[in-house]
Amino acid sequence: MHIISFKKLKDYFTKEPNSRVGLQDWYKTAKKSDWDNFADLKNTFNSADNVGNNRYVFNIKGNNYRIVAIVRFNIKRVFIRWVGNHKDYDKLKNIDQL
Repeated sequence: MHIISFKKLKDYFTKEPNSRVGLQDWYKTAKKSDWDNFADLKNTFNSADNVGNNRYVFNIKGNNYRIVAIVRFNIKRVFIRWVGNHKDYDKLKNIDQL
């Protein structure tokens, strides 16, 4: 999968160093993946959730951090829309519109 963009992850783990390893691991795994559908994605990231409108939530580092991304299976692209900790995730409204 082509991940757009690593910069969002880097910006976050630069200000939150404890997230670095988990976010980098997610990136490496997702980049090597070739998902055709949500079932394929779930085989890679069992805790991922579909929140609607092609948005998926990935739990990172034991659910301490989360990534919200648009996954376009047909073009093999993952668009990172939001990165943050669980507490900030709980405050998000309209996740399916990020």
